[in-house]
Amino acid sequence: MKSVLVTGAAGFVGVHLVRKLLADGHRVLSVDALTYAGSKESLGECLLNPRHAFIKLDITDDTAMTDVVMDFSPDWIFHLAAETHVDRSITGPMDFLKTNVLGTGNLLQAALLHWKGMEAARADGFRFVHVSTDEVFGTLKEDCGGFTETSPYRPRSPYAASKAASDHIVRAWGITYGLPVIVTNSSNNYGPYQFPEKLIPTVVTRALKGLSIPVYGDGRQSRDWIHVEDHCRALGKVAEAGRVGGTYLIGGRNEWRNIDLVGLLCDLVADVARTGDRRGLIEFVTDRPGHDFRYAVDDSKTRMELGWEPTHNFMEGLRETVEWYCSHPDFHTNSSGH
Repeated sequence: MKSVLVTGAAGFVGVHLVRKLLADGHRVLSVDALTYAGSKESLGECLLNPRHAFIKLDITDDTAMTDVVMDFSPDWIFHLAAETHVDRSITGPMDFLKTNVLGTGNLLQAALLHWKGMEAARADGFRFVHVSTDEVFGTLKEDCGGFTETSPYRPRSPYAASKAASDHIVRAWGITYGLPVIVTNSSNNYGPYQFPEKLIPTVVTRALKGLSIPVYGDGRQSRDWIHVEDHCRALGKVAEAGRVGGTYLIGGRNEWRNIDLVGLLCDLVADVARTGDRRGLIEFVTDRPGHDFRYAVDDSKTRMELGWEPTHNFMEGLRETVEWYCSHPDFHTNSSGH
């Protein structure tokens, strides 16, 4: 059993990671500022587990963050806390710099102080896993392969730039101070508990209500999709067996053009909720500034080194996701476009 601290634990990926860690028998401390996209209620039965505790805390509070890390004394830290929505980063970039850059620095300093004070045997097994995104690499053309661990960073939005900065900061703490860090970069996640500003829950929730479904530009932008539970299994493998200082890309090898995925989601909502045709709700809107055309990752290294691969069938997982949102119509009722 490991003592594991998870930041951003009440967010989309966080709630699934906490569930996995508890199911694996670990002791977990969930930390989250509970901003608009975080929901403590999403942790559900985890809140009743005697091996789980929750603390409301903003990672930009350096003193409080240090106190929590020192008191809990984790074996592993999974750093998921971040501002993540590109549209919000365009209208309010400074919040992204504060949380994603300064907050990461605060957590690294707390982790470093804790790690230096650990007994040698525990210190050898300590891991700081920084969970990032494929968006740090920029955009891909249609006729080329996916990003690799050595792809240059070319972020094109304030969100991506703030995550790229945090990746570099984490690696710098590993090189300069020897802190045992690992960076992961994931493609787009889907599944239950995702805040409805992101593509899939936006389409589903708006289709259920009969509202227009905005699609940027011509909708030909392409994304790779992975089920959030597969992502969390990969994170567990990274902490258990990943190489210190390494980078691991996590993907689904499952690319879809936005317009094709939106159409499929409309059909699934119509079938699951018996709403009738929903494709007529699709509305093409002005593209957002700097919209990346394509993301895809080459996760061969992760699969070979860690013996991991996705287990969720996309069509089955997507239907289950639609069914979940249909049965939870009040989950985060405020929704924006994508």
